[in-house]
Amino acid sequence: MKHFDVVIVGGGHAGSEAAWAAANMGAKTALVTLRRDTIGVMSCNPAIGGLGKGHLVREIDALGGIMGLAADHAGIQFRLLNRTKGPAVQGPRAQSDRVLYRGYMQNALGKCENLSIIEAEASDLTVESGEIAGLQLADGSEIRTRCVVLTTGTFLRGVIHVGDVSRPGGRIGDKASVAMAERLDSFGLPLGRLKTGTPPRLNGKTINWDNLESQPGDVEPAMFSFLSDAPTARQISCGITHTNTQTHDIIRQNLARSAMYGGHIDGVGPRYCPSIEDKVVRFADKESHQIFLEPEGLTTHTIYPNGISTSLPEDVQIDYVRSIAGLENVEIEQIGYAIEYDYVDPRALRLSLELKACPGLFLAGQINGTTGYEEAAAQGLVAAVNAVARSRDTDPVSFSRRESYIGVMIDDLTSRGVAEPYRMFTSRAEFRLLLRADNADQRLTKRGRDLGLVKDQRWEKFLNKMKAVDRSRAELDAVQLTAREIAGTGANLNADGPKRSALEALTLSDFGFDALRDLRPNLEIPAPAIAQQIKNDALYENYIRRQEKDIAALAKDEAIKIPQSTNFNEIGGLSAELAQKLSAAAPETVAQARRIDGMTPAGMLVLVGHLNRQPGKKTG
Repeated sequence: MKHFDVVIVGGGHAGSEAAWAAANMGAKTALVTLRRDTIGVMSCNPAIGGLGKGHLVREIDALGGIMGLAADHAGIQFRLLNRTKGPAVQGPRAQSDRVLYRGYMQNALGKCENLSIIEAEASDLTVESGEIAGLQLADGSEIRTRCVVLTTGTFLRGVIHVGDVSRPGGRIGDKASVAMAERLDSFGLPLGRLKTGTPPRLNGKTINWDNLESQPGDVEPAMFSFLSDAPTARQISCGITHTNTQTHDIIRQNLARSAMYGGHIDGVGPRYCPSIEDKVVRFADKESHQIFLEPEGLTTHTIYPNGISTSLPEDVQIDYVRSIAGLENVEIEQIGYAIEYDYVDPRALRLSLELKACPGLFLAGQINGTTGYEEAAAQGLVAAVNAVARSRDTDPVSFSRRESYIGVMIDDLTSRGVAEPYRMFTSRAEFRLLLRADNADQRLTKRGRDLGLVKDQRWEKFLNKMKAVDRSRAELDAVQLTAREIAGTGANLNADGPKRSALEALTLSDFGFDALRDLRPNLEIPAPAIAQQIKNDALYENYIRRQEKDIAALAKDEAIKIPQSTNFNEIGGLSAELAQKLSAAAPETVAQARRIDGMTPAGMLVLVGHLNRQPGKKTG
């Protein structure tokens, strides 16, 4: 019988990141997947990043994760979204070569020390004394372990829908996971159904590209990994087209044949990535919707038409696709479909992503009600870090809302749950001026080093960067400029104001290093990457200073732990309604309790007062 410190189930984005993290922390790790050749498969659009999502990938990378490196290796078009806006809301995105991405991930995991890849079906969990003791495989064998990270994606009782035809499946070509779903039923977990969809795939050789707008990538690509300098794959352009009134008429006339509108699907779909049926119904006044024609790789003609996911029957898909400009004679290589699957209400999890009902069982990815590769990978890393901690009998690891988008997501999920597939946006973060994509390494790389995730090469590069930043900041702080000089460059500043250092001048949005070079030609300007980092940090410095009180208050609330044994019904002065809500949510900290729907200031005073009265406790 095999024994492992940590066992990961599933080789998708959550599972791959979890396996990489656990193994690199030195834990004896097993990755159990049905087929080795499906590790790292991009089931939907072969793209990484975007607004909010790109922040997550940078944070994963800063902590020593693998997604950013894979995305940079496979990236065939890089674009920094919101480039004309402030750095806090800019999001790196890359169109990936599906084959290159999967190959990079499989090669990296295949060579990873401490990691064994096991091709098998996970059928059951071994539970002893209420805790995980092992994983059972469909062939009757068992793997002994105290920690299992379950990353089932869309496979839990997955059902694929095309029109009125439905069949079990975790994704096209793969069977659903029913045995594991039934095992989770035995824990009495709060389960729900969600759905997601994918568009038909098109043969690029049959598209009339000459009539379509071309969208090239950025001239200066923004990479995901702090270890990367430039793309390695050939760069390409995408195409842009639009639906039209004829397209919409075809869809409206066939809504009853759609799996979702025909009543075949109960699950809730992602509001921010609607199907084309949803768009036509919800935005009835719009005569067209934009479609990005995105190549799936350099060695294939397959095109992903981003913006027209569907669950309509095949004949209707052919009709509406061919009504679109440039696609009049297109051939469909794979029909679009919707998929419905089980998820676990993430409020059943601790901040560590460990299941409250079964110590040692961690959940990550779409099983927790999220959507997207990036959200899944971030959860995989958090679950793995905590699984390793449990295997070593050390304290669980949590990420704060004030330090990372990862922390925002985990806190949102475990304290608020989901009513639809959860997607990361910059607007979800209270401190987004601090949580920028460009400074993820400053926020998290030391944390990753302390956890054992960040290896020497990354750590040395980070230290060298910070030395260069600190040295340049000190030099800039020593350079004095008059207000008249600064205003003379066109900056919006009163010319009769006091002197400022060059570093202080950089806090102005309309004053940069080009203007500084004109004023002080002999001043040594740092390398472009260092200069950009200093400018970004300076730009938000005053705003962040104003937020310091809020950040400190959140830190204080997060530091006040609520014992698992707390009986909220016995707290005098707490209303029955709040006691019930607190009992259901089982918050781990005062910060989480404060965010519970319906929590009042009076209720918080009662709760904190109760915690203060506990032996040896003083929360202030």
